[in-house]
Amino acid sequence: MRQIIAMGGGGFSMEPTNPLLDEYILNQSQSAKPKICFLPTASGDAQGYIDRFYESFEKFVCEPTHLSLFSLPKVGPEELLLAQDIIYVGGGNTKSMLAVWTEWGLDVILRNAWEQGTILTGLSAGSICWFEEGLTDSYGEALQPLKCLGFLPGSHSPHYDSEETRRPIFHHLIASGAMMGGFGADDGAGLHFIDDKLFTVVSSRPNAKGYSVKMIDGKLVEQEIDTRYLGE
Repeated sequence: MRQIIAMGGGGFSMEPTNPLLDEYILNQSQSAKPKICFLPTASGDAQGYIDRFYESFEKFVCEPTHLSLFSLPKVGPEELLLAQDIIYVGGGNTKSMLAVWTEWGLDVILRNAWEQGTILTGLSAGSICWFEEGLTDSYGEALQPLKCLGFLPGSHSPHYDSEETRRPIFHHLIASGAMMGGFGADDGAGLHFIDDKLFTVVSSRPNAKGYSVKMIDGKLVEQEIDTRYLGE
C-alpha cells in the first residue's frame, strides 16, 4: 500500500503544542516503533528546524533521524531512506528543494520508497512536492505554478486559509488552464492518499478543511471535502 499524507500546514513546526497530525502520521505505520526520517532540504537544512524535529518526535514511540544534503551524509541517501517507515518533508523553498533532490537522485529514491510502502508526508513544500503541480512562493512574493514530482495526480495549494491570496490565485490559474485541477488544504488539514486516490482528510484544528478545486462543464467548482477533526 502506497501512502502520502500532504499537510496544508501544521505538524511540529507550526503547531508545537498540538501533536494531532504528527500522531496521526505515526499511527498509519504498521510498525510498533516506526523509523521516521526528516528531510529539511527546503529550509537549507536549517539546524534549528532539525532540532525542533528531534525535540518533538523524541516524545513519541518512534526512531527519529534526519538526512542533510548540505553537509556530508554519514549514510548514503538511498540506504537511509529505503530503511524508513516514514519520510517527513519540511517546509521552505520547494523549487530549490526539488533541484537539490534531483542532483542527489532523491526523486527516484523517494518514488522507490513510496512504492515499497514507506509513508511520505510533509507540510507546505513537503506537501506540494508529491503532486504534478503546486502553487508556490518559491520564486518570490508572487505565487506561481511549479512542476513537482508527480507521484499524485493534479495540483495542490497549501496554506489555503492563512494566506489571503492563495485561494483566488489558485482559482484563477485553474480556470485559465495555467494549472490543472487539484486540492487545497488549510493549515492543520492533512490530505491522506492511498495509492493515488484521496482516502480521507483529517485535521488538527476544528475548522481546518480540505477542498477539491476543478473545472466542471466549463466552470470552476470548489467543493469542501468532509474532514475529520482528530481532537474529537
